[in-house]
Amino acid sequence: MAKHISETPATQLLRARKVAFSEHAYPYLEHGGALHSAEVLGLDPFMVVKTLIMQDQDGKPLVVLMHGNRKVSTKNLARQTGAKSVEPCQPEVANRHSGYLVGGTSPFATRRVMPVYIEASILELPKILINGGRRGYLVGIAPQVCVDLLAAKAVQCALID
Repeated sequence: MAKHISETPATQLLRARKVAFSEHAYPYLEHGGALHSAEVLGLDPFMVVKTLIMQDQDGKPLVVLMHGNRKVSTKNLARQTGAKSVEPCQPEVANRHSGYLVGGTSPFATRRVMPVYIEASILELPKILINGGRRGYLVGIAPQVCVDLLAAKAVQCALID
């Protein structure tokens, strides 16, 4: 039986928007990432989506949603978003932009409104698991929710690890 996790800004937003979601708690492992959560929850890492806070050449933040077992081609991402370059934010900068701790970053209810880009193939999945706003906590949702609530734009920037 799944225990209820206390609310986060992300789950409050999902509930307020009447989004159906499942809750999945797991023992958090520092630097374990999506591969660790997929393994302990017995899931395909392709359906566990990581939330990455990146920035363009001017330091403007953006959110990238990527399969747990893929890396982001920052060159392809920059080309598709019209940026000169894109790079990951330093953890403390990412924390400031999102309002969440790295390892517990949800794309929902971030402190700062940022453009969201989602790997196009994620939208083809029937369900995804994405961070619910706390380390060791994923929520299961339909990927279309990212488009509906976040205005996420589809991009193709996945690199196979």
